[in-house]
Amino acid sequence: MRAARLIKMVLLLQSRPVMSAAELAAELEVSERTVTRDAQALSEAGVPVYAERGRAGGYRLIGGYRTRLTGLARNEAEALFLSGLPSALREMGLEDAASAARLKVSAALLPSVRDASASAAQRFHLDAPSWYHEPEPPDALPTVADAVWDDRLLRARYRKGGGRGHGHNGTEVARELAPYGLVLKAGVWYLCAKVGDDFRVYRIDRFTSVEPADERFERDETFDLPAFWEERAAEFARSLLRTEVTVRVSESGARRLAFTGDRAAAATALSEAPPASPDGWRTVVLPVESLDVAYSQLLSLGPELEVVAPEELRGRFAEAAERLRELYR
Repeated sequence: MRAARLIKMVLLLQSRPVMSAAELAAELEVSERTVTRDAQALSEAGVPVYAERGRAGGYRLIGGYRTRLTGLARNEAEALFLSGLPSALREMGLEDAASAARLKVSAALLPSVRDASASAAQRFHLDAPSWYHEPEPPDALPTVADAVWDDRLLRARYRKGGGRGHGHNGTEVARELAPYGLVLKAGVWYLCAKVGDDFRVYRIDRFTSVEPADERFERDETFDLPAFWEERAAEFARSLLRTEVTVRVSESGARRLAFTGDRAAAATALSEAPPASPDGWRTVVLPVESLDVAYSQLLSLGPELEVVAPEELRGRFAEAAERLRELYR
């Protein structure tokens, strides 16, 4: 433990001109007294650590000393490629590995480009969860993430259907999974896994238990996680569109239709619609999730859309229009 801390201290001093005892103590998560003892131990071992006293003093390496202890461990290298996703790293339990990897890379860089990581962090930040959503990392995520990195089989119990939490309805099933990859979508974690000969997608917050097996699986190197996810996401979006409504839209309404629901479905419906009538309006048969969802989504187009069918939805729009007329009379 101390050896790893001493190496980290050298790398920190190599990546910065000077660091105070307080700064080193904060980075190493030890007391300032421990920093003093560690600096003395390094000096006795031949590492030229110099302590400068005074208000602007601190510790620094002298004589252009550079260590060669900058080789990345495998988990550090893998975490480095995810370092733009700090919240995801934290939730998967990889924050420490990413920190060590960034430190090693920084120590290996020339002084003129050593501030590159800080410069990038000041200019780009990814906030994955959607608005009005407080992300709650699933308890099983670190275990699942370890199995994904290690190509290790998982024995899991999974709640099909229902909502988050153990108290919701849903059938619980046992599965042995080959965990291929993780996806973070709008603040929700998913596992893409192979079960038998099929690849499936699981919401990680629906795992009621996960246990890594002793056995590893042989990864299919042709598996393309981004392509697989894109295909399954499109299939899922299409599966939600279980009914159809017929609407007439103005030219403005046609342009805005894609922003009311599924963009791909709206684009396809418009491309298959007949040409506009002389007044510029077009009749479109639009796939929707349900009449309730269609009501809430399409109502936002106001007078730029008229519901033709089904009659039930047309009646709800007529009622909404009458209520608006009364309000604004």
